[in-house]
Amino acid sequence: MKHKSLIPAKEQRAAQSCFESKKDYENQLEDLQQVLLDLQQVIRSGRRKMILVFEGADAAGKGGVIKRITEVLDPRSFTVFATGAPNVFEQSENYMQRFFKSFPREGQIAIFDRSWYGRVLVERVEGLAAKADWKRAYDEINSIEAMLVADGVLVLKYCLDVSYDEQKKRFKERESNPLKQWKITDEDHRNRAKWSDYIKAFSEMIEKTSTRVAPWEVIAADSKWSARVSVLKDIIRRGRDF
Repeated sequence: MKHKSLIPAKEQRAAQSCFESKKDYENQLEDLQQVLLDLQQVIRSGRRKMILVFEGADAAGKGGVIKRITEVLDPRSFTVFATGAPNVFEQSENYMQRFFKSFPREGQIAIFDRSWYGRVLVERVEGLAAKADWKRAYDEINSIEAMLVADGVLVLKYCLDVSYDEQKKRFKERESNPLKQWKITDEDHRNRAKWSDYIKAFSEMIEKTSTRVAPWEVIAADSKWSARVSVLKDIIRRGRDF
C-alpha cells in the first residue's frame, strides 16, 4: 500500500541533497543561528511579539527544529510550550482558552510544540471532538490568529512533513537507542496506524487555515538538516519584514 504525504517524494529527495557535507550543514546552521539571535534582540528592544507554531506527525523533527532555534537565543525572551492533552479543568472550557495565557508579551517569542491545531488534528482523528466542533474550529482559529496579527503579533506556522517510510525508520532508531526510547510511545504506533486519516486532517488544516495574515509553511522533513535550515531561513526572512 502506498502511503501519501503532503510533499511529493521527489521534493523530499531534493531537500535531502542540498548539503555537500555535514560540515556544510553545520556552517549554514551556525550562520543562521547568529542572524536569528540578532533578530531576537530586535524583537526584544522593539517590544515586538512573535509566535512560532510547529505541527507535524510523530517523529517529524519538531523538537529538533525547536532545539536549533532556541539553543542560541537569550532564554529571558522566549518560552517553549509543549502542548499535551487538556487536563480535567481545561476539558470543561473552550479549547482555545488554555492557550491565551501563553501568548507572548512585548519583546517575547512564544514557541508552540503542537498547539490549538490539536482540535482539527488529534481531536478530530481520534474522535475526541464532535464533528460539528472541529469543523467550526477552522473559522474560530482564523479569527483568533487575525486578532493576534492585528494586535501586532507575528504568527509563523510550520507543518513538518515526514514520509511514512522515514517515520518508520525514526521509530526503529528511537526504539533501539536507550537515550531516545523515551521519545517513542504506544500512542505513536496507534497514530501511525491512522496515517491516512492524519494526512487528510493535515491537508484540510492547511487548506482552511493558511490565511493571508498567518499562512502555513509546509517543510520537507525527511532530511532533518534541510528542515532545520529551511525553518530558520523562513523565520529570518519574514522576521526582518516584521
